[in-house]
Amino acid sequence: MAVTAVVAEDEALLRGQLIEQLGSLWPELEIVGEAADGVQALRLLDEHKPDILFLDIEMPGASGLDVARQASGRSRIVFVTAYDQHALAAFDAGAVDYVLKPITAARLFTAVSRLRERLAAPPARVDAVLSQLAPPGGQRKTLRWINASVGQNLKLITVDEVVYFQADNKYTRVVTSDGEALIRKSLKELLDELDPQQFWQIHRSTVVNAGTIAGVTRDFRGRMLVKLKKRDDTLLVSDSYTHLFRQM
Repeated sequence: MAVTAVVAEDEALLRGQLIEQLGSLWPELEIVGEAADGVQALRLLDEHKPDILFLDIEMPGASGLDVARQASGRSRIVFVTAYDQHALAAFDAGAVDYVLKPITAARLFTAVSRLRERLAAPPARVDAVLSQLAPPGGQRKTLRWINASVGQNLKLITVDEVVYFQADNKYTRVVTSDGEALIRKSLKELLDELDPQQFWQIHRSTVVNAGTIAGVTRDFRGRMLVKLKKRDDTLLVSDSYTHLFRQM
């Protein structure tokens, strides 16, 4: 059975060079997908379930570390990086490999050799390595994407696509401009992970993407309602949250 890989690198020229070099060093390797950002890489991970992921650490949408967390125990991981020696020590101590930028054939050959040796064993979990590579100083990382259920399928939704979240019994509705999905996560948990500058709680059961607010109005009972740019829905604002709209 063919060994499959996804290459995720936001620099198109570097991505092409890496794929070309892999073709020379490992002709049997099947590149099943290319990603220019982290969100695309996550989608390719779910779609193709590759044996190997070549991940640039710094990518828009979701970083290589974010993707690696989802791939841990599912795919073998090689980071494409310009990281310093401290990070490289973490790689050497764990079940991941790395290729330094600019990529050399000699270093890539070493990574390929190690990958071939590891193919006989299941993909390792890399959580310990990723914890060493986390941003310094305990910087808060906000949620960038969500795995949500649409019928029997899973859909990857970036937080920028979300218009609002709304509690729905044991689930939370994730409402976008063109549909909705469900996740098993409470609004309270979401609020701990979302960027508070972008997502505002306007009701105990509703959190709205501030960038999708078209304006506010009041109904015949005097209750404040949020009007949206991308949907016809109107969202009720609780009295305790009306202060958010005083400048409107």
